[in-house]
Amino acid sequence: MRAVVQRVSEAEVTIDGAAVGTIGLGLMVLVGVEVGDTGADVGWLAGKIVRLRIFPDTAGLFDRSVIDVGGEVLVVSQFTLHASTARGNRPSFLAAARPEEAIPLYASFLDTLAAQLGRPVQCGRFGAAMAVRLVNDGPVTIPLDSRRRD
Repeated sequence: MRAVVQRVSEAEVTIDGAAVGTIGLGLMVLVGVEVGDTGADVGWLAGKIVRLRIFPDTAGLFDRSVIDVGGEVLVVSQFTLHASTARGNRPSFLAAARPEEAIPLYASFLDTLAAQLGRPVQCGRFGAAMAVRLVNDGPVTIPLDSRRRD
């Protein structure tokens, strides 16, 4: 699984002009499921996100997690995180899991993330055309990959 995590002061996802997820201070997470991902990928990624220390402490250093600051999380499915442009300029999405594989893992990710966060997470709708609006705070943007774990 891959994720792009952004520290935000606010974020919102809409479908057909209607807000389906809105947060204040917290994390905007774009997540993509790759062919062959498992529950181990879900657990690792969720844990990494909730423990990621990218919020400033009183000295201004990155030393606080979303849990520490009482922040919220908004998750949006993003199969394009697995795009490959190795063969030309038109992206290939062959590495992205098909919906029948991805949807259960995405749902498990949302549940695992909420459990580890200790509160519900906001989310978009898998497979929908969504508009995402956010204010990236910092800006801080961190890519994560459960297969690389670096």
